[in-house]
Order: sequence, then C-alpha cells, then structure tokens
Amino acid sequence: MSFWEIALIILYLFILAYLGWMGYSKTKTSTDYLLAGREAHPFVMSLSYGATFISTAAIVGFGGVAAWLGNSLLWLTFLNIFVGIFIAFVFIGDPTRKMGLRLDAHTFPEFLGKRYDSKFIQIFAALIILFFMPLYATAVLIGGVQFISVYFHVNYHIALLIFSLIITAYVLAGGLKGVMYTDALQGSIMFVAMIVLIGMVFYSLGGINEAFSKLDKVWQLTVINKL
Repeated sequence: MSFWEIALIILYLFILAYLGWMGYSKTKTSTDYLLAGREAHPFVMSLSYGATFISTAAIVGFGGVAAWLGNSLLWLTFLNIFVGIFIAFVFIGDPTRKMGLRLDAHTFPEFLGKRYDSKFIQIFAALIILFFMPLYATAVLIGGVQFISVYFHVNYHIALLIFSLIITAYVLAGGLKGVMYTDALQGSIMFVAMIVLIGMVFYSLGGINEAFSKLDKVWQLTVINKL
C-alpha cells in the first residue's frame, strides 16, 4: 500500500472512532441507546438508511446478478425503491412512529408485542431477528472483508477480525446514535463513489445506450452458456 492509502485508512478509522465516541457521549438513556432519543435528524436518518439498504449485498451482489439477469434487474430495483421504501415510508412510517410513541416501544418485537398484547408474538419476532440478522450481517461482512483482503493484500482472517472489532466497538459504545453517525459518513462516501463509478463505466463503454446494450449482450451470453 502507498503512503496515501495508509493515511486515508487511518484518517477514516479516526473519524469512525470520533463518531462512535460522539454517539456514546450523547447517549444517556435506553431511548437514546436504542432509538437515538427519537430525535434523529432526517438527513442523518436518510443517509444511515441508504448506507444500510445499499450495502455489500446491493453493491457487490447486484453487480453480479445484473450480469446474469441483464436490464430486467431494473424492475427489482424499481419495485424495491418505490414499493419497498417510498410507499412504506409515506403511508406506513408516520402511523407506525405515532403508535410506537404511544406504546413506548423501544424495539420492533416490543412494538408488535404491545400492539397485539401478545408475549408470544414479541418472543417469536425477536427469535426471527435473532436467527436471520446474523446471516445477513455475515454476508455483508464477507463482502467487505473480501474487498479489503484482495485490494490491500491483507490476510482474510486478520481483515475479518479487525473489521468485526471496529464495528462492534462503535455499535456497543455508541448505540443507535453511533451507528447512525457512522452510517451517515459511509453513506456519503458510497453515494459519491457510486456516482463516480457510474460515470467512469458509462464513459469507458461509450455512453449510456452503449453500456445498456452491452449489458444485454452479457446477459444473452450468460443464458447461452447456462444452456
């Protein structure tokens, strides 16, 4: 690695540590820890959600799936954003928030348990999250660690250990505030990087129309090879 690459990594880690500490210093109650005090700024919240939603699964996974499915993958993206996000936020988000405030619920399982007055539903929802979230988190970690391991020529297991320790530190110490602050930073970096990457891809392939045309050709070759 060059001097500037090492310097950027160290700077990035220092900023993450500072944001985690800032979340820790502003966390005084369980509501602060679990719900960011119910007062997160919309801009920070949107960046945090974007960084969480468009994670390794989307950036790395969708790239591979796009080569397999071609332009038809755009329908999945459209439905994800319009149906899965826009409609949910506009029509469900506000009533859910108001109900959560009224029930004084701090977690989603607690929200469901109080809403339906059922301990079984609360425990069942908690078990589903407990079982499936580690699987999703593992997929995200693998993608991030693979990138670090290949690009920076670091041993895979060492990269995994460092990655896990950094994430664990700011999540446990900073709570949701620490998570949202660090997510907002990473969301900003991801947004700029994706804009630059898209521009470079379109430029190298000869324009937008040419890029989509070549994507269709890749898809056709993939289908033929599978047959």
